[in-house]
Amino acid sequence: MAFPSKTDRVTILAAAIEQVELHGLRGLSLRSLAASLELAPNALYRYFADRSVLESALASEATARLHVAMQRAVRKGTPEQAIRGIARAYLTFARKHPNLYELLLLPCDAASEEATARQALGLFVTEYVTALTGPGQADEAKVALWAFLHGMAQLEAANVFGDENPANSLDFGLNAWITAASAAHPRKR
Repeated sequence: MAFPSKTDRVTILAAAIEQVELHGLRGLSLRSLAASLELAPNALYRYFADRSVLESALASEATARLHVAMQRAVRKGTPEQAIRGIARAYLTFARKHPNLYELLLLPCDAASEEATARQALGLFVTEYVTALTGPGQADEAKVALWAFLHGMAQLEAANVFGDENPANSLDFGLNAWITAASAAHPRKR
């Protein structure tokens, strides 16, 4: 077995992400994680005080990956186009990485690194939401957008749509959200 100094937090986190991608959070075993890194299980505690700290770091990493995907999806263009890109990136992330998506929904401590990652993601989305709504209702509009996208992701994951293509439903919902968000802007009234 390697000594703890032969590894680092980033390596452990990468191996844990890989395990979660394959088996979900419930399938994450600290023993198998340590074994995959050729470490004694106790060596993990040098970098993560307990499982909850590791889970918070995993959630932070998942949030950061979603954030990067959303940033890539936003192209130059109108705020409406940016919101559409953000929405598609969110749903693509949920489809391609369902076990990481699950991490985004864990409760988090306000002082955790996960909370910091969530705040950065929220500020990014708020920037584009505010361009549509103005500052007065940006928070409400952001929560409504997130609730809509989360609902779509959960319905797709549960195969509620069956063989139907929810793309039209997504566009319909986004059009309704964009219309309402734009109407909330004080300059557009």
